[in-house]
Amino acid sequence: MRRWNRWARDDEGSAALEFIVVGVILLVPLVYLVLTLGAVQEQTLGVEAAARHSARAMGQAPDAGTAAARSEAILTSVVEEYGMDPASVQVSISCRPASAECPAPGATVIVTVATRVSLPFVPPVLGLDTIASIPVEAQAAQKMSRLWGSG
Repeated sequence: MRRWNRWARDDEGSAALEFIVVGVILLVPLVYLVLTLGAVQEQTLGVEAAARHSARAMGQAPDAGTAAARSEAILTSVVEEYGMDPASVQVSISCRPASAECPAPGATVIVTVATRVSLPFVPPVLGLDTIASIPVEAQAAQKMSRLWGSG
């Protein structure tokens, strides 16, 4: 009977095993969370930069043709820089107050850029990468000059 109690109380060597098991159980989800949050943050910064810089370029352009060309160049550059999927990036431009042409003199241009962030290590099998994705969106507004496009 005494031998059984001594054996049951002998914990020698089990602390290392417990540390490894608990460490792996806690570390793997933590590393995945850090990877996921990093990917979401990168894409969020990308859509925010695309919206802000596109709106600013439109406000500083002399006419509608130049505004569209500059906005497209900036969008292409930001998408490439932040590693976004060009096919999943959606851009919409609207004006307040609404007018026939946008951008228009005196209007406020609102540029909205949206995309979806796929979670890391999710395979593209049966559309899982699309289902397990996080939508991110950013808007930027730029007031156009009343004399915009006249010269």
